[in-house]
Amino acid sequence: MPRMTLLLVLLASLGGCRRVSFEDSVLSKPEVRYRVGELPKHWRRVWLEDNDLAFAETGTGRALSVNATCKGHDDPPLPVLTRHLLMGFTERQEVSQHLIAMDGREALRSRFLAKMDGVPVELELVVLKKDNCVFDFSYVAPPGLAAERMADFDALLAGFKSEHFG
Repeated sequence: MPRMTLLLVLLASLGGCRRVSFEDSVLSKPEVRYRVGELPKHWRRVWLEDNDLAFAETGTGRALSVNATCKGHDDPPLPVLTRHLLMGFTERQEVSQHLIAMDGREALRSRFLAKMDGVPVELELVVLKKDNCVFDFSYVAPPGLAAERMADFDALLAGFKSEHFG
């Protein structure tokens, strides 16, 4: 399987919701509307089942995703939500984990080295709970290639703002 296809499959496995619209960096769905920071033109939007938003950088194996789940998640702590994002990955090694401020709340930011179907990847994951919704942000890259576009992921996070409807 080509590296880019594998990374897109990895993103699809990270969960999310359906029936969304996205315009001018604002995603709307029945329970919530949220804004994310704009990405440079080298990121192109891709459509993957079970993801609110997904973006890929052609030819590099880098991919980003954003999801909001507003029903059926109970109220697990942030470390448990992070572990849910890691399902399907093997040989997981936590590199770092710390709390960050995001949209007026605490979010948990984690970096992992892992494998999916034997292919090594770097993962940068952020989980946030706000207004009865769980938001997760994922950045997947081949080993050694994450740092070059980490500022893009940081800009996506910095532009995040949610509005709850339900």
